[in-house]
Amino acid sequence: GGPSRCVGASSDASTNITINNIAIIDSDSNNNITENKHNQAVTMNKFLSLVVALLAICQATAFMGTPIRSAAPAFAPKQNGAASMEMRARVCDLLGKKPNRQARVVTFSHRRIKKVQAVNLQWKRFYSDSLDRNVRLRLSTKGIKTVNKLGGIDAAAKKFEVDLSKF
Repeated sequence: GGPSRCVGASSDASTNITINNIAIIDSDSNNNITENKHNQAVTMNKFLSLVVALLAICQATAFMGTPIRSAAPAFAPKQNGAASMEMRARVCDLLGKKPNRQARVVTFSHRRIKKVQAVNLQWKRFYSDSLDRNVRLRLSTKGIKTVNKLGGIDAAAKKFEVDLSKF
């Protein structure tokens, strides 16, 4: 782009002005003005599409660099104690019994108070013949009675379709 300049400045009907290689012609005919505005619009559209394409490329390549290292290492050794505690839902591993959250207490004055009826869960260790090792499950007391009735954890797991290898 060269400097701005005025060419042929006169008081007549037509004046030519060139600003940064864009010609604006003020004349009696509207064809030159509409053609010039159309050229400017096409140039602006091409410029905007180039900017959008560059932004898309920048965003796509931003994730291809070196990955950000997370705080936890890829291989974490198993820890003992409180550091290895994992919060689990209070659900029986065998029967799937969950707390009843729709229970109500009706007082003497007939007020209705919502309460949760929790499941009586116990940690219990059983020997699995199919895995040839002990499995430690969190069972409800009804689940423990079911295991005893069916004759072992393997038969109960088969009946309720529980994968003992996860425990």
